[in-house]
Amino acid sequence: MPSPTQRPSRSGSSDRYGSDVLSTDWRAPKNGRATDQPAQVGLVVEEVTTDWCGEIVAVDRDLDTVTLEDRRGKRRTFPLGPGFLLEGKPVVLTRPVTQKAPAKPTRTASGSIAVHDAKARVARASRIFVEGRHDAELVEKVWGDDLRIEGVVVEYLGGVDDLADHLRDFKPGPQRRVGVLVDHLVAGSKESRIAQGIAKSPVGKHVLIVGHPFIDIWQAVRPERLGFTKWPAVPRGIDWKTGTCQQLGWPHRDQADIARAWKHILGGVRGFQDLDPALLGRVEELIDFVTAP
Repeated sequence: MPSPTQRPSRSGSSDRYGSDVLSTDWRAPKNGRATDQPAQVGLVVEEVTTDWCGEIVAVDRDLDTVTLEDRRGKRRTFPLGPGFLLEGKPVVLTRPVTQKAPAKPTRTASGSIAVHDAKARVARASRIFVEGRHDAELVEKVWGDDLRIEGVVVEYLGGVDDLADHLRDFKPGPQRRVGVLVDHLVAGSKESRIAQGIAKSPVGKHVLIVGHPFIDIWQAVRPERLGFTKWPAVPRGIDWKTGTCQQLGWPHRDQADIARAWKHILGGVRGFQDLDPALLGRVEELIDFVTAP
């Protein structure tokens, strides 16, 4: 017979008297207390007084209401607040959180002070010519904002060999200046001879031809930005872009592969900091020339 001070437990636990109902939140609903939930479009909730279940398709901030659409496409509107279930748990629907717009950059990709919400200027008569499509795309990516503010149009030639013909058609003059960016403009090159001939021509004073030392505009992009230390040296007689892709281990079978390679290179350019100074100074010089009073 158990002693008076050692009565048997009514349960298998060590607590002979059971749990104290006052030691817990005995008033809490069985599904838990309601928590705040922003009423984001797309959430599926149930309104408890009507058992209406549907997807949130609209929130009216002025009226503080939420519209639910059920699986049959029918809609009902309810006030925001308590009385909803989300995945079986009670929630208080609140106004959706408004995302703040990211701060506008203070600088353009070229490093100039950004002018926000300014309309593009009507295009000037003056132009900047570049040799190829890749040159034009790189100039647009880095200097595009500046060029639109200044009203400068960039056109590509397809090759410096056609420059004289383009100038003959364009007819440069005091109000129709032309700046030209040439690849591989080094002493003794074909490009330098063409530039010297145009400079001595009657329209020479209205044309500024500058260039960078690179064989191709690709080399103006800092290689470190693309994951290698320097651009490869391609032997003479091999197409430079094809040979470059081959040495870098990139696909190079056809023009589509070359285009994908350029897309990768251009995608690595965030702004002027990713370009060689030998190109930066030349483009700035051309912009100043064609926008001078």
